[in-house]
Amino acid sequence: MSRLFESSEINGMKLANRFVRSATWEGMASPEGAVTPKLIDTMTDLARGGVGLIISGHTYIRRDGQASPWQLGVYKDELIPGLREMTEAVHEAGGKIVMQLAHAGHFTPEKLSGQIPVVASIYEGLSKTPRKELTMQDIQDLVTAIADAAQRAKSSGFDGVQIHAAHGYLLSQFLSPIFNRRVDGYGGSIENRARIHVEVVHAIRKAVGKEFPVLIKLNCQDFAENGLSLEDSLIAGELLTHAGLDAIELSGGLLTGGKLSPSRPGIKSADKEAYFREELRAFKKRIAIPLILVGGNRSIEVSEQLVADGTADYIAMSRPLIREPDLISRWKSGDRRRATCKSDNLCFGPGLEGRGIYCVTEEREKTK
Repeated sequence: MSRLFESSEINGMKLANRFVRSATWEGMASPEGAVTPKLIDTMTDLARGGVGLIISGHTYIRRDGQASPWQLGVYKDELIPGLREMTEAVHEAGGKIVMQLAHAGHFTPEKLSGQIPVVASIYEGLSKTPRKELTMQDIQDLVTAIADAAQRAKSSGFDGVQIHAAHGYLLSQFLSPIFNRRVDGYGGSIENRARIHVEVVHAIRKAVGKEFPVLIKLNCQDFAENGLSLEDSLIAGELLTHAGLDAIELSGGLLTGGKLSPSRPGIKSADKEAYFREELRAFKKRIAIPLILVGGNRSIEVSEQLVADGTADYIAMSRPLIREPDLISRWKSGDRRRATCKSDNLCFGPGLEGRGIYCVTEEREKTK
């Protein structure tokens, strides 16, 4: 049997296979960030479709950290009953689900939150609209808010949490020299730039205990001039491992766009898949905890090779599972055709219109 379909554990969380649904934005929550029946259906479809571990959409931990409309929230206790309904449905469908904890920072639209976006640093050229640089007290308040959100996730029945520190969101901004120009204990060296992340891991551990899985999504590099380098990312990974982290999902790139943005178009051949594989190999040499590879995974052959040769412990996908939530079951059944996802990123358009994300290309093909 392929190693992709063998069972494994992350800090006691038993997983049926090595496939992970990577977090995205579904655009299916209520305007207040509450769970909806549509979002529950989306999660249970993934569980029934054979995904070993589902990571929720990026979930905002405070009102001032909301990135998008109809985004899932975990900023108040009143959201727990709906979240619990979703985790129970996933568990009944045989799945496991981890909540991704996020704060958009600089990329928070003021019209959504009603508040000035907070940032690691204010500097010339950052923005044409006002930003608020976090004070030392603000940073401690943020750490507490993330830990409180993790406790809500645990109370809601989630199997673990994932800290979002990639793609230029707030915790990613602290790691990146592009965004982090601080001259205090949270700026300068990578040890200082990763200080908040270590504090977040410790605060979450205090809130949820040692037996609750805590993961992170981390940029291997920013792929931008003066951005986070691979070496600094490796040092951050080592610091977080020492702090008690259970697994790292390795991604890269910034929301500012460019050819090396997180979601690349046109992945039509095996050589374009797994575009962070070399960075993951560097991590594997120095990081002992499980590593999850996201970024352009489209074929079972490439995925099998990456796990078989020890490069990756888990394979994560997002866009392919929007079109084919049952992709993993299809592969397990012996139908080894590549994912039918065209990597055209059209799936997010309906979400921006309040209809939730779905594969627009598949819809068009059906009407031809």
